[in-house]
This record gives sequence, C-alpha cells and structure tokens, in this order.
Amino acid sequence: MEKKPLYKVLIRADASTQIGAGHIMRDLVLAKQFRDAQVSFATRNLDGNLDEHIKKSGFDVITLKSSAIDELVTVIQENGFDELVIDHYDIGYQEERYIKEKTGIKIFVIDDTYQQHECDILLNHNVCADQTRYYDLVPKYCEIRCGKEFTLLREEFYQVKKEPKEKNSDGLFHIFIGMGGTDPKNITTKLLDLLEDIPNLQIDVVTTHLNRNIHQLQQYALRLKNCHVHINCDYIAKLIYHADLAIVTPSVIVNEVLFLETPFLAIKTVDNQNEMYHYLKKNGYLIFDEFDKTELKNTIQSIVKESNVLNISSR
Repeated sequence: MEKKPLYKVLIRADASTQIGAGHIMRDLVLAKQFRDAQVSFATRNLDGNLDEHIKKSGFDVITLKSSAIDELVTVIQENGFDELVIDHYDIGYQEERYIKEKTGIKIFVIDDTYQQHECDILLNHNVCADQTRYYDLVPKYCEIRCGKEFTLLREEFYQVKKEPKEKNSDGLFHIFIGMGGTDPKNITTKLLDLLEDIPNLQIDVVTTHLNRNIHQLQQYALRLKNCHVHINCDYIAKLIYHADLAIVTPSVIVNEVLFLETPFLAIKTVDNQNEMYHYLKKNGYLIFDEFDKTELKNTIQSIVKESNVLNISSR
C-alpha cells in the first residue's frame, strides 16, 4: 500500500528585539497541534531572532532573504507546502490574496486586531475575541476560531494547574512581573524602582535575552532583597500560578494569567494592546492606560496591605 504523503505546514512569523518573541512563542504551541504533519518556519534573520529556539523545539527553519511576498511564494512552491500559517502584522489581505492566487495553498491567519483577510481559517485566541466582528472581514467559507476555547497555552500551564494552589509559606507577598520579552519602554525597571521601599515582597521578573535592559534589571536584583530575574525560563506558569499578584501587559499573557486564576493588574504599553485593554476595563479588571508611578504604587500598596489583613484575620 502506497504511503500517504506527509502534510506540510509552513509558519510565517518573525521575532526580533523590536517585534518581540510573542508571535514565535505562540506559533510553537500551534505547531505542536498539527498532528502527523511536517511543520517548518519561514523567518527573517533579524536582530534577536529565535531561530535556534525554533530548531531546538524540533522544527526546521527556512531563512528568508527579504520580506518580499514573491520570495515566500517561491518557498511554498519549491517545497510543496499544503498549508501556510501567517502570524505577521505586515502580511495582510492583498498579500494573502496574491499568495492564494499564485499557489492555491490553504491559508491559516492569526489575527488579534480585526483586519480584513483572505484566508481559510482565522484564529484570534484571546479571551476578548469577538467572532461577529470578523463576519464582514473574511470570506464566507472561512472557519473562524475565536475566544478562550482556542487559546494557545503551553503544556506547562495545564500541568501546573493540576497542583494545589496554596498560600506561600515564607510570609512574603509574591509579585510576578511580565512586561514582555523586549519591554522596549523599560517599564520593568520603573516597577522595581517603585516596589523598592514596599516591605516583605518576593519579586520574580520574567524576560528574554531580547531585552536590551537585562544588565540594569540584574543590577536591581542584586540590590533588592528577594528579587529574581528569570531570563528565557521554561517555568513561567509556575511563577504566575504561585504569585499573589501578577503585573503584566494587556496582551496574550493575560490569557495565561486568567487561565491560572492569579490576581493581576495590567499596564498598556503599545497601541496593539487596545483590544485587550478595553475588554479588561469593561469587565472591571485593574488596568492602567500608561505607567503612572504614584497611582500604581498606591494600588499595589493597598493590595499588599489588604492581603496582610486577610492573613492576620485567618490565623
């Protein structure tokens, strides 16, 4: 019996010191969901790319020389890919239509900004996703996947949630800080500055090697008591799960924090976080539209104080 050809999937996404790591990280989760398929990534060789991480995760990387769509079309044709996953803000409706006309490939688009697309499958995996907003933006035949049932979570999150969620026994208030893999506005350092004189804290900062302020963060960690900086760590879920408060951006990390049911506050840092920002604000979550040192410090102090009162009253 002749063996059925392996289904071939190409994921087009980038990571860099400017773009961040988020697209590639969620695409790696998606890649593992393609059962019995050969999945490859097409990326640009940008400063701070994650090509080695992709390879270590078990996937091939095709390095593109440019952002030209014709180069991508050639890669699809020469390698016989069956499906193209696009997770890229610079590839939109016109480019997708061109790719479809030239190759006939099945197109799977990841979108979180409600743009028009020429695709067969559209995924918005954020908890704030609204399927109805896509009805006039995609073809009638497009399968729309929206909301928390489609959230791309790494296996570590499911495993950690099976553990009992007990109060930390060290008497400290645990704060998780995750302001993105690059944190270009250096919000993390500003947060550490305002947290410095709040007593009895355990602070865990998560970032990546793409963050240009790593040295400064590490210097803070040396100076502050009970402050740890975790770079490229694979145990983020555990840190979030056992935190008393998570301080994050209104981005995909909110999906993870909500899944683990950890109290949080979010600080908007860029405009593409607007959809999640408005969702959180509408639903009564603690959300800040910018970094405001005084307001943030007062809010965090109130949360810590309230936690201490609850701990005393429960003894």
